[in-house]
Amino acid sequence: MLFRSVIVGNLWTDPRGRLWFFFDQTMNHYDGRQGVWIAICENPDADRPVWSEPYRLCHGAVLNKPTVLANGEWLLPVEFPHIPGKGPMRYANADLEPLRGANVYASADQGRTWERRGNVRFPKPNWDEHMFVELKDGRIWMVARTSDGVMQAFSSDGGRTWSDPTYPTFKHPVARFHLRRLASGRILLIKHGRTIDAHEGRSQLTAWLSADEGATWQGGLMLDERKGLSYPDGFQAPDGTIYVSYDRNRSTDGEILFARFREDEVLAGRLSHPDSRLRQLISRPLKKQETKRK
Repeated sequence: MLFRSVIVGNLWTDPRGRLWFFFDQTMNHYDGRQGVWIAICENPDADRPVWSEPYRLCHGAVLNKPTVLANGEWLLPVEFPHIPGKGPMRYANADLEPLRGANVYASADQGRTWERRGNVRFPKPNWDEHMFVELKDGRIWMVARTSDGVMQAFSSDGGRTWSDPTYPTFKHPVARFHLRRLASGRILLIKHGRTIDAHEGRSQLTAWLSADEGATWQGGLMLDERKGLSYPDGFQAPDGTIYVSYDRNRSTDGEILFARFREDEVLAGRLSHPDSRLRQLISRPLKKQETKRK
């Protein structure tokens, strides 16, 4: 039996204040094709927000937010995994082979139109879950998940062509990470492991900062030392506060948690601001006995 599902959702507020909802439709978890769908809300702060009709952009999925370049262009990381479909879809959609990999979609008109601009095929492919950072020298830095940890590639032409994949200056398991430039100019990295060059699987979620475009990393704020942690995502508020969400024990506890902290706390490796918090619960599923009718 085949089941259609929405398996990934991602929200992003663009420079004009519009709220974008990217989501992925697929058959049986992964059908070798997927599909990126988009809906846009022009009035997200209204009492009754209004959403556009969703439209399908392309094959693949969007797990991370767009990056706005210095020239005003938007880059959207669309993963179209170079791996076979699951279950009965294992051998489906073989004709789409040329489109697979960590794709770069670009918009020069604030999201009205998009073009597939480039692509990176990483060795030992997995779910790409790639992210972009525009470096100060104008290059685009792409970091992606592979079956051998994380790898990187660089583009000097806005994402059209890419260098051969190499390993970055940090070690990470086969899992999602978070990478983003902050208002200060530093780059924020959320990864697994007590040190920048090691990890113990999906545990010990830590925050790091780089002031030299990812060459070296400072700090090491432990956000959560427990096991079963995954999928960090985050943003920086206008007042400088950094928020990072993640999940814990998704198949049992099903917890979604967040951490709230500042850059100086990352560098110091400890919290010092009165409003900073770690391991704060956002949600967890209701227990079965709580959902039974009385």
